[in-house]
Amino acid sequence: MFNLNLSKMLFFLIMIMSTLFSISSISFFNLWMGMEINLIAFIPLMINLNNNLNSESLMKYFITQSLGSVNFIFSSLLLISFNKWFLINSMINISIFKILNLTLFLKMGAAPLHFWFPKVMKGINWNSCFILSTWQKIIPMITLSYCFNINLMYFFIILSALIGSLMGLNQTSLKLIMSYSSISHISWMISSIMMNLNLWLIYFILYSVMTFILMINFFLMNLNHMNQFFFMKSNLNLNFFMFLSFLSLGGLPPFLGFFPKWLLINHLISLNYNFLILILIFSSLINLFFYTRMFYSFMMLNFFEMKFSFFLNFNFINNILLKLNYLSIFGLILIFSFY
Repeated sequence: MFNLNLSKMLFFLIMIMSTLFSISSISFFNLWMGMEINLIAFIPLMINLNNNLNSESLMKYFITQSLGSVNFIFSSLLLISFNKWFLINSMINISIFKILNLTLFLKMGAAPLHFWFPKVMKGINWNSCFILSTWQKIIPMITLSYCFNINLMYFFIILSALIGSLMGLNQTSLKLIMSYSSISHISWMISSIMMNLNLWLIYFILYSVMTFILMINFFLMNLNHMNQFFFMKSNLNLNFFMFLSFLSLGGLPPFLGFFPKWLLINHLISLNYNFLILILIFSSLINLFFYTRMFYSFMMLNFFEMKFSFFLNFNFINNILLKLNYLSIFGLILIFSFY
């Protein structure tokens, strides 16, 4: 999936090291410094000369992240200047923490501050989409766990769940579908951060695995729009298992994506967050609806079939994609077999 030359490999390693530096820092200034290095390292990885929208996506991503970084360092300097770290409940500190939270929600692309996220996803290639959907959320989410405001968390959880699911209904571009799916999953990840950092880690790892499996399918099969599925009737097995991988991403039991949602729902039930559970489950049902609608017409109706497909004539690639889809579909059974 990653066609990396030596220079891109260097930027990729810098991006990983800057993330590890940020999440292991004990001061907001070091966190900010790691964010900036991460931003500088990720932008060269996004460059795609074959896409006319790429330069626009780069500028939107750079401007948005720079705005978030400026707000973050400004809020951190305000906290230091007031020198009231021991008065966490003072009105000034609460207001500054709210600004910090808004900055972090902007950087991760949570609704309603998600305006940049789908537009950036649409103009980059699949490997950059995967990094933006997964790895680039680590620093904002870990930082959020240090200083979250509970009322803002509720607001962004509910809006991310509803907007991420409802906005995905109208999309035909696979990148936009995956971007709004990512916004919907942000609500689950923010909820898990509010409960337990270990729970967030489980959810994040399994979400990254399922996203990687789907995006490597799209990359190897050269898919960008829903109507391209209709020209691939010759590979019914692969398309069927890809459909099941979509259902796994939506959290349908007994697939792998159900496991982290099940753990989170149990934690929320034990703490009586009943309204929050209702919103999250409702949004997942909408996600499952448009995943199912996307493949329903493909499975039930007849379409013209392409006689030549560059990628799928290779049995080796078919076998790899099928095994990856098996992991997403039967992963829950493997997890329970280890207990």
